[in-house]
Amino acid sequence: MSPRTWFVVPAAGASRRVGGSIPKQYLELCGRTVLEHTLRTLLDGPGISGGIVALGEGDPFWTAIPAALRARVRTTTGGRERCHSVLAGLQALDANDDDWVLVHDAARPCLDAADLSRLMDACRADPVGGLLALPVADTLKRAGEDGRVAATVPRERLWRAQTPQMFRHGLLLRALTASIEAGETPSDEAAAIERAGSRPLLVEGSPFNIKITQAADLEFAAAVLASRGEGSA
Repeated sequence: MSPRTWFVVPAAGASRRVGGSIPKQYLELCGRTVLEHTLRTLLDGPGISGGIVALGEGDPFWTAIPAALRARVRTTTGGRERCHSVLAGLQALDANDDDWVLVHDAARPCLDAADLSRLMDACRADPVGGLLALPVADTLKRAGEDGRVAATVPRERLWRAQTPQMFRHGLLLRALTASIEAGETPSDEAAAIERAGSRPLLVEGSPFNIKITQAADLEFAAAVLASRGEGSA
């Protein structure tokens, strides 16, 4: 059987810096929640079989997601850090070692379908897998403890990691398990893959694929979605 493609969305975070009492993945954005936008893009992806959303324990917001989306996605309970939630999602998937898994941030609602397809095409032809990322355009400064510039860091060959990140289920499961058992908390899947000795492929993404972290990001995301004609319809 040909390898299938799944997704895992870690959504156990309770960050309320943006929305007060509501976690950012459940904030309203163009007539839907942030998480709905995220899931719709993944579910419409070419050849994606389904996926897992890792929720916080006792999450009271998930049932407000439309039934049509909930019926196509399974859930599991996430963990303390993002890596623990991703691992829980991988363990809950009915996947084979050679199946592909896309891990995507719940709070990245502006993933473009073309970028998703390009990543999937590139990774399926690669022995390791990879991630969407952006070359660093700004001049980088390293700060000293006094809050002043300690050094200017050359930006050549530096990239900003995004999601989705796409790897074989077995490889990613083993890599994340090994990292966590070693007492580490990798900030993304690529870091765990790198620790395991492999070199993920960088696939250029889009600056519009932002992660919601503050109120201004919601305004920017709304403008991006509106420019694509996306809304509550």
